[in-house]
Amino acid sequence: MMKKLSFGLLMVFLALTNLHAQHRKIDTIMKLGNVGFKLVCNNKNDDKNYVTVSPIGFSSGARDVSFEVKGRIRKAEVDDLNGDLFPDMVIYVYLNGNDDKGTVFGVSSVKNETFAGIGFPDIVDDPKLRTGYKGFDTFMLMEGTLMRRFPVFTADSVGAARTGMYRQIQYRVVTGDRGMLTFKPVRSYEFAKQ
Repeated sequence: MMKKLSFGLLMVFLALTNLHAQHRKIDTIMKLGNVGFKLVCNNKNDDKNYVTVSPIGFSSGARDVSFEVKGRIRKAEVDDLNGDLFPDMVIYVYLNGNDDKGTVFGVSSVKNETFAGIGFPDIVDDPKLRTGYKGFDTFMLMEGTLMRRFPVFTADSVGAARTGMYRQIQYRVVTGDRGMLTFKPVRSYEFAKQ
């Protein structure tokens, strides 16, 4: 009986520790060479968090940028995403819930003088990519592109179940309407995870 109780308490402790780790404050510096970004976010609220991005190694005229995100930041990465030889940062934000629905906020260096946002399309706006989507997103940068992976579910909205397949979408940063940078899906494929 004591072993079961001890095991149960240990499992509760580990669950609370994991929950706390997912919601910890973000205060990090990420650079490519001598140039990059400082990212700060309290990460306390599921509905609204304030993010501050500060330039590191930019010209003296570059200023901090602050904005609000809905959800909590889990991770951020830096790479040159638009091929201009200046660093860009992506911030992975997840909404509260058990379906791990994520989105991406992109910040691009404009010649290490200022920042520009990089838009990220909502998957529900693309009929081909949204089929079977129920969340459980993972994101990563790979060789100057953004990769998104999630399990594919059956189309039944009530009793949707995993099909055993995963969809991976590759995004590239392109110049869109009015000269704004945006992530554009350039390739997607499905595979069975071993």
